[in-house]
Amino acid sequence: MAGAPIVHIVDDDASFRSAISRVLKASGYAVADYDSAASFLEATDAEPGCLLLDVQMPALNGLELQQELAKLSHHWPIIFMTGHGDIPTSVRAIKAGAEDFLSKPILKQTLLEAIERALSRLREVQRNQGRLDALRALIAQLTPRENEVFALMVRGKMNKQIAYSLGTSERTIKYHRQMIMQKLQVGSFAEAVSVAERTGMLTPEPSLDVKGAS
Repeated sequence: MAGAPIVHIVDDDASFRSAISRVLKASGYAVADYDSAASFLEATDAEPGCLLLDVQMPALNGLELQQELAKLSHHWPIIFMTGHGDIPTSVRAIKAGAEDFLSKPILKQTLLEAIERALSRLREVQRNQGRLDALRALIAQLTPRENEVFALMVRGKMNKQIAYSLGTSERTIKYHRQMIMQKLQVGSFAEAVSVAERTGMLTPEPSLDVKGAS
């Protein structure tokens, strides 16, 4: 993340938001605060970070906001805060992917440690996404025919089988395989399979007829 980590506080209690904001800013965090779940959802320019989310709020509550963010594939880590916590609610929140569930009043050290864990996980998610994006960019360099060959070769099909399926020669398939390895920047078949697995290319199985050769 560029600049200081962003902590988004979503709580309808203005005095609580103000107090937490002061603590976090003094600890080196950038802070954005919202008085409702709806106002957070409307902040389309919100930078990635972690959420300090109150459970009990008017209209859309914290658990409902968590569900909405999941629907939007908005996978920022969430730390729930509540003055009315109970075990079923905390279990529900954690099962849905919450990073932590803290009871108000919250000790400063407890809060800061929870935020650091959340931001550390966010950074790891971003690193993984960056690597995935890089692999997809390499795959995007493949021609349509190379994509067809790649989809079959990573499933263990031999050159003769691929050639039969695609109506071409083994020599042509060997050339395509060489180009695929170069474009994907891999040095072995195992590495090529790993690229396919990490980018989801091994599911579903392509419907091409590969039964011709033995």
